[in-house]
Amino acid sequence: MFDSFEHTAYRLEVRERYNSRLDDLEVFVREGRIDPATLEGWLSEVRTATRQGRTFKRVRVVDVPLSDYSRFSLWLATYNNEAGEDIRYLARPDADRLGLPTFDYWMFDSRTVAKMVFDDQDTLLGFELIEDPAMVVDMNHARDVAWHHAVKRDDFAAKHFDER
Repeated sequence: MFDSFEHTAYRLEVRERYNSRLDDLEVFVREGRIDPATLEGWLSEVRTATRQGRTFKRVRVVDVPLSDYSRFSLWLATYNNEAGEDIRYLARPDADRLGLPTFDYWMFDSRTVAKMVFDDQDTLLGFELIEDPAMVVDMNHARDVAWHHAVKRDDFAAKHFDER
């Protein structure tokens, strides 16, 4: 779907951690940074899509104070944003108050929703395609609400990122 969407790819990210980058997380906790070249595959995809006029947007729902994983993803988001992906942040109590979904999903062109399915160890197992029109409308509404209330990465980092 990342190759075929026409206009917008949007992700709501609500989990406190993901197991896809645990080795990088360990390096980040130890050294305060990682080699951003490890992101190059994704960043290249984002740059290509944005050059073609397509948009990547993401809202991350996080606990405050930030966990090590959230600090890590906030640090990485600088590179995502530079590549053209607009990542914004929302504190979990605000997301709860707003009634946002409690699951991660990607939405493509406001009409195709792929709910992400994880196991108890935070490993992505796959995607469940949501085709029910009412549910797709609900996910569009959730996107709009989240985006309206989310804070740009740099503004959020200035307030919540502890450089330790």
